[in-house]
Formats: sequence, structure tokens, C-alpha cells
Amino acid sequence: MKRYLPSLNALRAFEAAARLGRMTAAADELAVTPGAISRQVRQLESALGAQLFEGSKNKPQLTAAAKTLLPALSQALDQIEAAVRAVSDVENGTLDVSCFSTFTVKWLIPRLYHFNALHPDIEIRLSTTEQSADLDRERYDLIIALDDIKHADHVAVLPLFPERLGPVLAPSLATHIELRQPGDVAGKPLLHTKTRLNAWQMWGESLGCALPPQPGPAFEHYYFTLEAAIGGLGICVAPWHLVIDDIRAGRLVAPLGFQASGHQYVAKRLQHRNKALDQFCAWLQLQAQETPRPSPSDPAPASC
Repeated sequence: MKRYLPSLNALRAFEAAARLGRMTAAADELAVTPGAISRQVRQLESALGAQLFEGSKNKPQLTAAAKTLLPALSQALDQIEAAVRAVSDVENGTLDVSCFSTFTVKWLIPRLYHFNALHPDIEIRLSTTEQSADLDRERYDLIIALDDIKHADHVAVLPLFPERLGPVLAPSLATHIELRQPGDVAGKPLLHTKTRLNAWQMWGESLGCALPPQPGPAFEHYYFTLEAAIGGLGICVAPWHLVIDDIRAGRLVAPLGFQASGHQYVAKRLQHRNKALDQFCAWLQLQAQETPRPSPSDPAPASC
């Protein structure tokens, strides 16, 4: 029996606009103009004989017909995409990778030139976030995040490296502040990050020390906090992998060394065939293995 289906492009345009809530966002996702999205939606409305959006252009609302169509359409498109991915086995193309913004800036981007040199036909398209993304819902090929126990059977979790935390500060500030044991941070100018306000407490717990909450400037992202520390504004507790280059360059010092936080960085991918993704994952794990660990000569923290 012949299928009755409107234009697939019109269905995709409507699904993106309805899911994202804005024509401009749908246009960005599908790499077309907002006008093209509007035309495709009007074409779909004409084919269905039903209105799908109502209200103002700035804040369009879904009609009853649209609310009926959207969930089934999103599920169908997800199934099509999953089936295409399952049979795809390409050696080139574009991979969508999501990871925390500071991790992207301080660890991944400085190493990507090496992957690009090895695989010039594979483009890595980076997206940054401050919370772990959803591999299925957000359609990434790979997500780099802190470990999480819960993951679906169809998701492969690749270990990268354990997280190690330690206080860092500018050499100029270190000449005026003596840090010999964890308790020495009390009363000192401590810097905080809004996306991880418990970082100081986590570091203290890793040493068996109960550090009371201490006020101090709180920055939006770790990157800003690290720049504040480099500028001599205070002491930041930071993951080792984010400060390796700054310590080696002498922009930061770590007088108390680094301690395992109990967390691990992992890469999560769907378990489907994709040679390009396989190559990137193998390269990523090798880079993680080759990431230097804190020097054994780093001083071990004294008791609290």
C-alpha cells in the first residue's frame, strides 16, 4: 500500500522548530535560513490542512494538532537516525563531541592538532556544556564527562583518567602565603566556581580533613577561576589535568600537590559501527594515557 507522507524536509523543519521552540534555533540546527523553516512549516500545514503554530512569531505556541504530531514524529526521526548510525561505517566526516567548557579549552583543544594531522578528513565539531549531556537526546557522537554509574546498555563508557584535585596559586601570591598543610588555607583568599561550589570540601574530604565553608569570589566557569588564580586574586582548588600547562609554564604553583577526588573522566559513545569515531576514541584514550601525572616530587600534604 502506498504511504501517505508529506515532505520529509517539511516534517524535519516542523519537528526541529516545535522541539526547540524557535524558528531561528531550528534554522541553526538544520543549517538553513529561518525563512526556509517558516516556508517548510507552512507547506506542512497546507498538506495536513491543520494549523501547527499559533501566537506571535517571537513566541509561537503549539496547537493541539502539533502537540499530537510532535512526540510521534520525534520518535520516528530518532529511530531513523539510530538505524542510519547502526549501518554507517565511514572513515571520514564530522563527529559531534560534547565536553565541559574548561576541559575543552585547557585539555582537548591543545591536543586536537595532533588528531587533525593524523586524520585530516575527520572534522571534530565541539560543543561545550557545564552539565553532562545526554548521548541519545542531544545526538552527540561522543560525550566526555565525569563518571556516572548509570548508563544504558547501548552506551560504551571508555575510561580516560582519574581526577586529581589540588590548590593552585600564582607564584607572586605564593611568596606571601605559606601553604604547608591543608589547614593553612583557612582564612586565605579562596576562589570558587559556581558550577562546582563544593570543590574545596571535596579536596578536604580526599585528605580526611573537614574544611569549613569559606567565602570568596565565585566565578561562572573554571576557566575564569583559573585565570583569576593566575592573576594573583586568590587560591583555586583545581583538577590536575586543567592546570598542567600553567604549572609547567610557571603561571601557577601547587604547594600541596594533588589528591584523587574519587571521580574519573570518561568518554561515552553509542555502540555502533563508525570507523571515524573508532579512530577518535582510540586517539583520545592514547592522549589520556600519555597525559603526565603529578610529579612524585610534589610534596605530600601534612596532617590537618
